Amino acid sequence: MSHPAADSFRPFDTRLDQERALARLRAAVAGADDGELFLERRRSESLLLDDGRIRNASFDASEGFGLRAVCGEATGYAHATEISDNAVARAVETVRLAVGQGGAVMAPPPGATNRRLYTDRDPFQDAGFAAKLEVLREIDAFARAADPRVVQVSASITASMQEVTILRPEGGTVTDARPLTRVNISVIVEKDGRRESGSAGGGGRLALPGLIAPEAWQATLHEALRIALVNLEAEPAPAGVMDVVLGPGWPGILLHEAIGHGLEGDFNRKRSSAFAGLLGTRIAAPGVTVHDDGTIPDRRGSLTVDDEGTPSSRTTLIEDGILVGFMQDRQNARLMGVAPTGNGRRESFAHAPLPRMTNTFMEGGADSPDAVLSELRDGIYAVGFGGGQVDITNGKFVFSCTEAYRVRNGKIGAPVKGATLIGDGATALGNIRAVGNDMALDPGMGTCGKAGQWVPVGVGQPTLLIGGLTVGGSAA
Repeated sequence: MSHPAADSFRPFDTRLDQERALARLRAAVAGADDGELFLERRRSESLLLDDGRIRNASFDASEGFGLRAVCGEATGYAHATEISDNAVARAVETVRLAVGQGGAVMAPPPGATNRRLYTDRDPFQDAGFAAKLEVLREIDAFARAADPRVVQVSASITASMQEVTILRPEGGTVTDARPLTRVNISVIVEKDGRRESGSAGGGGRLALPGLIAPEAWQATLHEALRIALVNLEAEPAPAGVMDVVLGPGWPGILLHEAIGHGLEGDFNRKRSSAFAGLLGTRIAAPGVTVHDDGTIPDRRGSLTVDDEGTPSSRTTLIEDGILVGFMQDRQNARLMGVAPTGNGRRESFAHAPLPRMTNTFMEGGADSPDAVLSELRDGIYAVGFGGGQVDITNGKFVFSCTEAYRVRNGKIGAPVKGATLIGDGATALGNIRAVGNDMALDPGMGTCGKAGQWVPVGVGQPTLLIGGLTVGGSAA
């Protein structure tokens, strides 16, 4: 099973006459504020080896277009898997229903960029099916040889290439080719009849060879095994209100969920966010600065341009505790009287863009991680997180810990299992008492859901001390 090199996605050379498509687009957006013709081709592959057997081997190829017209708060959107003039003509009839009599003035087009944030190398040309399968088998064998307590191994390799062409009513086009690769490893260990698991992985907008090289996957495997062995010795987590130290990197997912969604433009324009109306006021402790940055090279959440054609940017959301900005797509930015920030994202051509996060992280502070931990008298040190959920309207969140430790008098004690962190974003931000100097981004494994759409994202933070979180646990 191999996938030969595909020609570059050139829909105006092979499927559509560009001038005719432009005429269709202009007819669709006549009297509207904004709109575009978004064309996409995507290829994706996933291989999963579970307990020595291939459990999943899939390859998917899709292409299509989405036509959008925006008039005030109304959006007309039509999409199809057939890229043809007839299909575009039918889509025009649909989106015109939202424009009505129109009367709006077309918004200025996005700015141009010649920046390139990631390789355009096709990940499917880096390694064939047989080579990737051999890597997965090597991972399985290596894990079982590494520790006799390993009883099950799951390893996966995923890769995709998304190619987009965006035609604007002004006649300009924007193109982007977006690779995305990831390796993930999970192990289950057993001792005296007790079983525990550990997982690790990551990737980004990277060529595949760097991820499937032995030195890379062996490091990932050792991390998954370390977490599993830690959990094998874990005690039941305590319960109650206590101070919590969050580790650097992936624990930034709590920041992403607890406050990130609440700082997206649509929720604030509609005043459904807990942070609506608070621009320019203090919402976090002094020393807390948070950015959303889609310009970090090779990162999972980065974009050369967003799905409206706007170049991505570094947007400061919170500066020294003060709320200073929101993440914006073109529609919400226009309605709020501000500039778009390059955060208009969509899952695919079948979805209209929404303001979404890219790579959201908190800046590092002045304290060493040891100094932050030394301030924790009696609480939990949470290093890894699994699933979580948040209510956007009030910022309340619940997160489960996959790796955590009991801390007393600044000393890390026994690992604990079954810990959940419960709180709300606004209170947690205000109760940050120490910020470490070890800001790190996650290894490249985040996927964010909103309104039924899923997009890759990144998170990050330094070591943090947060006072007064509710810890759910099972210890008596």
